[in-house]
Amino acid sequence: MIEIKGSALSSIDRNTSEYRNLQNFHTRLMKKDSTIWGHEAQAEASIRLNWIDLPESSRDLLPQLDALAAKHRDKTHVILCGMGGSSLGPEVIAQTFSKQLFVLDSTDPDYVSHALNNDLSKTIVVVSSKSGSTIETASQRALFESAFKDAGLDPVHHMIFVTDPGSPLDLQVRNSGFSVVNADPNVGGRFSVLSPFGLLPAALIDIDVSVLLDNASDTKMKFFADSQIVCDIAYLMTYASSQYIAFTDQGSGMPGLSDWIEQLVAESTGKNQVGRLPVVSESLKTGLEGDAFSIAFFGDADLVVEGDLASQFIVWEWVTALVGAALGIDPFNQPNVTEAKEQTSTLLNNWQGVLPSFSGDTTIGAVEIFGSGTSIIEALANLIASVPADGYLAVMAYLDRQDDAAISELRQMLAEKSRRPVTFGWGPRFLHSTGQFHKGGQQNGAFLQITGNPKKDVSIPGQKYGFKTLIAAQALGDGQALTSRKYPLLRFNLTNRQVGISELLEAAKAL
Repeated sequence: MIEIKGSALSSIDRNTSEYRNLQNFHTRLMKKDSTIWGHEAQAEASIRLNWIDLPESSRDLLPQLDALAAKHRDKTHVILCGMGGSSLGPEVIAQTFSKQLFVLDSTDPDYVSHALNNDLSKTIVVVSSKSGSTIETASQRALFESAFKDAGLDPVHHMIFVTDPGSPLDLQVRNSGFSVVNADPNVGGRFSVLSPFGLLPAALIDIDVSVLLDNASDTKMKFFADSQIVCDIAYLMTYASSQYIAFTDQGSGMPGLSDWIEQLVAESTGKNQVGRLPVVSESLKTGLEGDAFSIAFFGDADLVVEGDLASQFIVWEWVTALVGAALGIDPFNQPNVTEAKEQTSTLLNNWQGVLPSFSGDTTIGAVEIFGSGTSIIEALANLIASVPADGYLAVMAYLDRQDDAAISELRQMLAEKSRRPVTFGWGPRFLHSTGQFHKGGQQNGAFLQITGNPKKDVSIPGQKYGFKTLIAAQALGDGQALTSRKYPLLRFNLTNRQVGISELLEAAKAL
């Protein structure tokens, strides 16, 4: 169930044409009307609306999920290989229920190494990809198939695939004898948390997914009967909020929910230069720069949305679809995500498997500076000065989000120093979420890339290059996509990660 409160509710005028339009969109969405988002969006929307049915239709999967969970009950390590909507949903489910799930949504070799540092005989790997063509997931799949074979294990007994029926991946792995759970092809990735992409990993870590579906279905029936809650949220995000919305999980008991919403909202609305940019903040008191509208799931904020996790899922998907309609954009496409992919592919082809050496403009301690500034402090100050008056700063860390987690402290430090909204994303996973907004949303961002030399490379079976080269191509490829738009871009490369992170944080403090 969902309840809402907060000071912003008093500002809603439910007699306006804007609010009535949202109510009209809501009524049409219940009927899966694909014309809500305009003529250009109709073709895509017409094949992307089955997420509406998932709280009920996914119940058909329960026998298969139960059978797979029973079959692999002896596995103590569950690893999920997926990106974007295939990983953020399962991660927040696991964290909310205090279950162990290793989410491999990175190509950083140091982080990849953690996934291999398990007893493989007790490991089950879920590979989630709608098409199977995602470069990260394809590389991870090849890695684990090889690792299981090297350990004298049959990958068929240790890997399960989630993909669309009839996809190249589906046909290939079925022919090889792997277990496959098919997803509804008429559900987009970021709306897929209540599909097998979210439910299979949850079932394997002993979560009762039928309860998730029941909760989501009950809540959906409630707002089908009374649209006020979802229309109120959509109204506030569209008309009370401007570009920036601060989300925090503090006190909610649902760590990671804001990250899931960030991907959903940023990738769905970040186009035509009119989007809403979530700023995932550490607490109820942070992330408010730029007059950000604040949303929390507990405590006090402009808007507080309280409810169980599955109810949050279906409500935020619904609200995002309504906001897209109100903004006049297609929430189901991601036209700019392919740019970074294409740039990455070009670099990998040009490099022919050998990572070139790059020299920074300046080197200070363990930090190479690619950009203007004779010191870390000066480089950061120059970048902050380049942020437009109404703009934001995006920190993008292509590092190990386990061992290098301290770098995330930079978000709040730079926000306090710049007094501008600052987002933080782990690369390359943000390319499947805020990466769309960076290029398609309001054109007022400045960008800080942080890369780092890994402890060692991890090879990718069947490729000339390893993960070290892949993540470098992803970082530099996205950098090219950003600089082609004349955005301010600064890159720090850490020759020693632990030392370099300390030096960056000290410099940020001294700004």
